[in-house]
Amino acid sequence: MEDVTQGFSLDLINPKGLSYVRYVSYEGRQMSAPHILVIDDEPMMRVTIADALAREGFQVTTAETGLEGMDLVKGQSFDVVITDLRLPKGSGMEILKACKEASPETAVVLITAYGTVETAVQAMKDGAYDYLTKPFSMDELVLLTKRCMKLRSLEAENIRLREEIERQSRFQGIVGKSPPMQEVFELIEAVAQNTATVLIVGESGTGKELVANAIHQRSPRKDGPFVKLSCAALPETLLESELFGHEKGAFTGAIRQRKGRFELADGGTLFLDEVGEIPLSLQVKLLRVLQEREFERLGGTETLKVDVRIICATKRDLAEGVKKGAFREDLYYRLNVIPIYLPHLRKRKEDIPLLVDHFLRLYSQKMGRAEKGISEEALGLLMNYDYPGNVRELESAIERAVALGKGEAIGPSDLPLAVREGRGLPPPPSPIPGRPLVEALQEYEKACIIEALRQAGGVKGKAAELLGISRKTLWEKVNLYGLKDANVTK
Repeated sequence: MEDVTQGFSLDLINPKGLSYVRYVSYEGRQMSAPHILVIDDEPMMRVTIADALAREGFQVTTAETGLEGMDLVKGQSFDVVITDLRLPKGSGMEILKACKEASPETAVVLITAYGTVETAVQAMKDGAYDYLTKPFSMDELVLLTKRCMKLRSLEAENIRLREEIERQSRFQGIVGKSPPMQEVFELIEAVAQNTATVLIVGESGTGKELVANAIHQRSPRKDGPFVKLSCAALPETLLESELFGHEKGAFTGAIRQRKGRFELADGGTLFLDEVGEIPLSLQVKLLRVLQEREFERLGGTETLKVDVRIICATKRDLAEGVKKGAFREDLYYRLNVIPIYLPHLRKRKEDIPLLVDHFLRLYSQKMGRAEKGISEEALGLLMNYDYPGNVRELESAIERAVALGKGEAIGPSDLPLAVREGRGLPPPPSPIPGRPLVEALQEYEKACIIEALRQAGGVKGKAAELLGISRKTLWEKVNLYGLKDANVTK
């Protein structure tokens, strides 16, 4: 039995047609070079094959009989097995069967003389990769072996991608491999199994709702309702009714009894988004529900008890709100039992390629289009951008590129202008001696609003998300700076 190792270099072609190529190099016996087993009872043939493969850098082990070959297959791991069909003390078909039982991923190539081709074809039906008829050239055998290795590499890559997709799907579309996101995944797993209140903190577009949904789906309450409410989207009177419900006649327009979100979420999870926007007058009522798990509908006298798991989210610093008197301290501590902090996308840029791949698959499927790749230049632009709108902005950029792109791969011209030019929000102004700080801050605030409106194409709701403020606050700022009728879309 012989074992030979030399240097080896192999190009792996990406199965999705993207513009990058990975290289794997092996130098010396210590590296994991592809391991080939050659089984042939003819000494000259065995040595010739081993030498040809060794010159290409493969690690080669040889065996003379079927029995010796089967013992090796059962005791070691081989990338490719090249075996003659007719062997003493066994056969190539027995070798094939042993390989499929011991190592199904091992590729088996059969060597056969003229007259046994039918048997070789049957072997391929039984799982052999290919066969060669004698006589054959060593170049042909080397080329076939390299094709085996490329196939194994692509299969391994596809398995890795499927495992990654399956792992990500456990968290309901939350994608990331960076350390901050791994911490988030660990917290989701930990908090899902209890009923403690969770406070998710992160800027607009970081995926707070996705995290809340993932916690619910992995919890014992997953078969119960998952009820959502954005506390920033409603005025105070409507917000109270949405939270606690109302009785018929409780106010003008209340023509029938209506259940609130707490009641609808009984036995499940209630997700309160932008909880920092709840008015002080309602915060005390929310505190009571968190403490007692009971409330009355608006205009009613009956006390209702509920079993609800509360998950809240905010982009604001609630501790700072407590200091300013805008948020109740006792409610803050009730909400901040288990905080989960979501990082800005610019803090985890190593996740951008994964996110791009995820959104390309997602929107290609939604639009019924062939899945696109992405050029190195386009990916570079996406990596260099600062994303004032976080993951939501990246998702929007990829959705646009899939919808409008005409090539097989996304190129720079398919990306939004802000990404192509590397523009985010304006940089802070340089200090000017003698200019009051409040004036400089107002000037910068106005510039940021103008740029956000331009990036959002004049859509104020999207601009508010980019700025991380409520729509109401944006409207007030627009009126303050006289931007209501200004053309800021160019």
